[in-house]
Amino acid sequence: MADLYKKALESERRSLWAECRLKGLSKSTPERLRIVELDRMLVDHAAKKAS
Repeated sequence: MADLYKKALESERRSLWAECRLKGLSKSTPERLRIVELDRMLVDHAAKKAS
């Protein structure tokens, strides 16, 4: 079964990362902070799936 939550998080992360690379945004911008938050959410989700 497809994990739509994981796919949505990964999609948002990819689009934000592309935007940050194009604009050359620094680490303290809201977009980069959201990427860090998405990474944490992906790890949490993987941990829940594993248990």
